Amino acid sequence: MCLLRRLRNPLSLLAAASLLQGCSGILAPVGPIGNAERTILLDALAIMLAIVIPTIGATIAFAWWYRASNTRAQYQPTFTYSGRIELIVWSIPALVVFFLGGIAWIGSHDLDPFRPLPGKIKAVEIDVVALDWKWLFIYPEQGVATLNHMVVPTGTPLRLRITSASVLNVFFVPRLGSQIYAMNGMASQLNLQADHPGTYLGLSAHFNGDGFADMHFDVQAIPGADFTSWAATTHSNGPALDEAAYRQLLRQSQHVKPSTYSSVDPGLFDAILMQKLPPGEGPPDTPSPSSSITAAN
Repeated sequence: MCLLRRLRNPLSLLAAASLLQGCSGILAPVGPIGNAERTILLDALAIMLAIVIPTIGATIAFAWWYRASNTRAQYQPTFTYSGRIELIVWSIPALVVFFLGGIAWIGSHDLDPFRPLPGKIKAVEIDVVALDWKWLFIYPEQGVATLNHMVVPTGTPLRLRITSASVLNVFFVPRLGSQIYAMNGMASQLNLQADHPGTYLGLSAHFNGDGFADMHFDVQAIPGADFTSWAATTHSNGPALDEAAYRQLLRQSQHVKPSTYSSVDPGLFDAILMQKLPPGEGPPDTPSPSSSITAAN
């Protein structure tokens, strides 16, 4: 009943729905990185069940066998040691740790975020900037940029350089895989690929202030020919992303609608990364009066 009362809270329902959406995204990947991570997750689950299931079964069996009405159960108060039991108790967990360690070792190398994806197709370069509270995507080769909307070609490797113009953040597209930190003054790299057309949820996976709940974006995966056409159309329409426009983006804003920029100043991402441009405001250092009153109560 207590759980039901908690779930009646709208915020609890929203949080539960978000968790379920994230799980379904991870378990329904659309690219090679997501597929590999799902395999690791399921393999690790199967290995750990080798301990969990026998333990649950043994607990039920012991409770049933040593019930008060079972006269065949023998009470042995002097029992202290059994070599067979010790072998089982120690060998199975040791094997589980060995197999899990092997999966982690192999996966950490095969899925290194900096490691380019294999293939003959040239990767599409995308520079990602986390702002308060929105995502900026710069396409240096196409000379365009988007806000809160990332367009990618299907079946083509994506090479992402990721940084933050403000506080620490985390870039995550569950169905593509591999979340990674975005840090001010540092560049992370991430290699992804979308194998199937569609629109996939991207989000911030690290709390970063008042606009955190709204800091998400769509990843639209389209065929390569359509991507080329989209880039050409975007290049001929919309405002330019110069230093003045970027300084406007630095201002904290919520519920920002997706938009596009027809051109980008060369070296803008590097200027942000090298902190030649000012950082964003970030969350306030001191709580607002309303939050202080709430905390006091």
